[in-house]
Amino acid sequence: MTQTADSANDRSPQAVLEDAFSRFAPDRIAISFSGAEDVVLIDMAAQLVDELQVFSLDTGRLHPETYTFIEQVREHYGVDIEVLMPDPEEVNEMVRKKGLFSFYRDGHQECCAIRKIQPLRKKLATLDAWITGQRRDQSVTRTEVPQWQDDQAFGTAERPLVKVNPLAGWSSAQVWQYIRNEQVPYNPLHDRGFLSIGCEPCTRAVGPHEHERAGRWWWEEATRKECGLHAENLAAETQSVRIIE
Repeated sequence: MTQTADSANDRSPQAVLEDAFSRFAPDRIAISFSGAEDVVLIDMAAQLVDELQVFSLDTGRLHPETYTFIEQVREHYGVDIEVLMPDPEEVNEMVRKKGLFSFYRDGHQECCAIRKIQPLRKKLATLDAWITGQRRDQSVTRTEVPQWQDDQAFGTAERPLVKVNPLAGWSSAQVWQYIRNEQVPYNPLHDRGFLSIGCEPCTRAVGPHEHERAGRWWWEEATRKECGLHAENLAAETQSVRIIE
C-alpha cells in the first residue's frame, strides 16, 4: 500500500510501539536514542515490554551534558544503552588531513558520515526495525515522515529494514507536555535554549522566534539539514512513502 503521510490516519504512539514490538523479536528491534523525543519513546516502551533494546551514537563531539543525560536515562529506566562509536582510524585520518572543524568549510556530510552513519549502518545491519523520534514539524525535510516506512537509506531488497516513527504526528508542545506530566528526564541544555541537540560544534541555542532546528548546522541551508540518519527525507517532499501494514 502506498500512501502520503497523513496525520489524520496516525495512531497513538503507544499503539504504534505496541504493534512494532509484537511484530519483531526483542533482539531485532531497537530505539535510537539521543533527544527529548527518544526518551519519551523509551518511557512509553518501558511500560509495554520487559526487553528493550536502546542504542545511542557517541560521535566524540557531544556536549558534556549529553553524556550525563545518557547515564541518567540508563539509571532512571534500568535499561542497557549500547553506545556506538566511530572507527578511530577514520576519525584520525579525517582530522589529520582536514582539521577538527572542516565541516564549517566543507559542510557536515563527511564528518557525519564517519562519526554517525558508519557506526549506525553497522548496528542497523543487525536489526529488522528501528524506532526514531522524528516528527513532521521538526524540519522542512521531515514534513512527509510517516509512522511506518521502509528504510530506503539503510535497508536493501535482500535485507529490508523498517523504520518506525511513532511521534510523527506529534508537535513539540505535545512532547514537552508528556515530559512534564510523566516527569521524564531530559537534557538540561534544553533549559538553555538548545531545542535540537547534536554535536557541540554544530549546535547552538535558538532565539525565541527561530525554528527548533535552526541551531543545527546553522551555516547551511535549511533544506539540507539532515546528517544522513534520515537521508531519505532529502528526497522530494511530495513523494509518497510506503506504509507498512
